[in-house]
Order: sequence, then structure tokens, then C-alpha cells
Amino acid sequence: METLEFIIYPDGRVQEKVTGIIGASCAEVTAAIEAQLGLVLNHEPTSEFFVPQQVQQSTVTNTQTSFSDW
Repeated sequence: METLEFIIYPDGRVQEKVTGIIGASCAEVTAAIEAQLGLVLNHEPTSEFFVPQQVQQSTVTNTQTSFSDW
């Protein structure tokens, strides 16, 4: 499950925590929100950030040796 958590401190600082999003795509998810919040002072990637994204590949092999004249 993808989760965005925000803690807003009395001095105006905002701490943002993203969980459930693998790889650097979390930056795409939070970019619009961060633009509205203001200056980003620090990024601390979690272990999920460093997990390589899996690319699913499929291979189709034609094993038919004869074709119908039908």
C-alpha cells in the first residue's frame, strides 16, 4: 500500500514520509506537493528507494512446424 505521511511542526517545517513506492518514482508522486509546500531542505531516501524496479519481460516463441492450407 502506498502511503504519504506529513508532519507539520509549529515552526512551519514539514516532514514527509513516503512508504510503499519502490524506486525513485516516489519523487514523481511527491513533486507537485513539494512545489506547493516550498523549499525542500533535505531528502533522506528509505531502503525502498534503492530497490531495483522489476521489468517484466515476456518472450513468445513459435513452435509450430507445419501450417495448414485451410
